[in-house]
Amino acid sequence: MEMTASRRRDFDIAGAHIDDAYPTRGDGPERWPERWIDRADPVVWSDWTPDAPITQDQAAGFARDGFLVLHNLFAPREVEALVEAAAQLRAEGRDRAGDDVVTEPGSDAVRTIFRLEDHDALMARLARDRRLAGVAQFLLGDAVYIHQSRLNYKPGFSGKEFYWHSDFETWHAEDGMPRMRAVSASLLLTDNRAQNGALMLMPGSHRTFVSCVGATPEDNHKSSLKAQTVGTPSPESLTKLAEAHGITDAEGPAGTLILFDCNTMHGSNGNITPFPRSNAFFVYNAVSNAVTEPFAAATPRPEWLARRGTPEPLEVATGALA
Repeated sequence: MEMTASRRRDFDIAGAHIDDAYPTRGDGPERWPERWIDRADPVVWSDWTPDAPITQDQAAGFARDGFLVLHNLFAPREVEALVEAAAQLRAEGRDRAGDDVVTEPGSDAVRTIFRLEDHDALMARLARDRRLAGVAQFLLGDAVYIHQSRLNYKPGFSGKEFYWHSDFETWHAEDGMPRMRAVSASLLLTDNRAQNGALMLMPGSHRTFVSCVGATPEDNHKSSLKAQTVGTPSPESLTKLAEAHGITDAEGPAGTLILFDCNTMHGSNGNITPFPRSNAFFVYNAVSNAVTEPFAAATPRPEWLARRGTPEPLEVATGALA
């Protein structure tokens, strides 16, 4: 493993010259060794003012740690309505039987439903809510659109782990997201605890991009959505990151909101408790950071995994959900 500044690659995409500040995924360790690249982009793209949707301390915490856990943003009736909507979506998940419904490895239990805002009106309203989209606009300093959305389930006794990864590595390599100007918002729809597979994050890891080895297989998403192997750091890198930054469990009751930077190293353990874990997940990308052609894949992932084309900025909504 090398720990160096970026060795940039250049691309000509659709007639435009693209400077790849975060090269990743070569043909093998000999040709493309794993290495660490210093982040070249801001974390918080806006200057804080009193009318910002988060406090100055919260903005500073996000810049420092690469994530933020917010409590008590939603009224109990709002949380109840969202939990009911999620339960209905999962109950209907097998009947939907499209590419955007992913089951657990080795079973037909629903693991993930993508294009969440297209499947449910309340979830579409949640995606535009100021408490999510408004904060994303502030953090990214731009109008935003939904790059990806999904409803994640980790059923009791059988929910599988999500291995350590940086989302940006995949979005850059396979979707063509140029820069680190995206943020994820995960709204907990069940109590999330360390015991039932709550999200784990390495605070401060967002300032280092781990360039991974191995070429991207054709249709990699068909296997990576169940168990990711390509685009994950080596145990050596993960050990050094954990030693440097530690690991935080993002715990909280239903209604807790977790915001984390696109490059924050994260993962979650399997769930062998009786208590399921669920969350609604929205990825906000800056309109100015719209995806191009993939930087390390022959073809882009499908539209239900990464919205393509000219992005339409979200109209941020205020007021109660229910």
